[in-house]
Amino acid sequence: MITIKTFVFNSFQVNSFVLHDETKEAIIIDPACENSQEYDELIDYIAENKLVPIAVVNTHAHIDHILGVETIKNKFKIPFKLHKEDEFLVENAPQSAMMFGFEFASIPLIEEYIDEGTVIKFGHSELIPYHVPGHSPGSLVFFGAKDKFIIAGDVLFKGSIGRTDLPGGDYETLITGIKSKLLTLPSDTSVYPGHGPATSIGQEHDTNPFLI
Repeated sequence: MITIKTFVFNSFQVNSFVLHDETKEAIIIDPACENSQEYDELIDYIAENKLVPIAVVNTHAHIDHILGVETIKNKFKIPFKLHKEDEFLVENAPQSAMMFGFEFASIPLIEEYIDEGTVIKFGHSELIPYHVPGHSPGSLVFFGAKDKFIIAGDVLFKGSIGRTDLPGGDYETLITGIKSKLLTLPSDTSVYPGHGPATSIGQEHDTNPFLI
């Protein structure tokens, strides 16, 4: 069984996640730490639970979601994994950081590209990536089939969807991807978005005004 720990980091209130199972192997998703207090919160949780991180995995590469990637990957000496279509956002991160008033020391190296064929494994567990562009060209959603949850990034929120007015965004592409890849999942699948509270596929199917 996968344990999901949620943290809320930086002024954009990004949901960052640590996932692990009974083996104690873990992955860190969207480490968005902005300051030493937030780094300590994440690192202390990993130490207190005796976890062994094996990768930093990002749903996408907008600046608010990758603020802590470089520090965390260096702290644990683990690779950074991302969809190739979002590589340009990583390369442009220093400019984006300046625009939003964030400090961004250096551009993290992407060691592995993720696409739909790349199952993410840790311990006895695995996540299935779905490529759902529209918020960003490389946006990924991670499906834990056995435990019935998705880590949705900024693709799907409770009662809303990701914005599509940023570089590489496209409204119709996003809606099509959500309906064809996410709303077809079991209705009791939990949804952990990149911002805001958790929800479920069934709730969004029935009540999300963008999807009705």
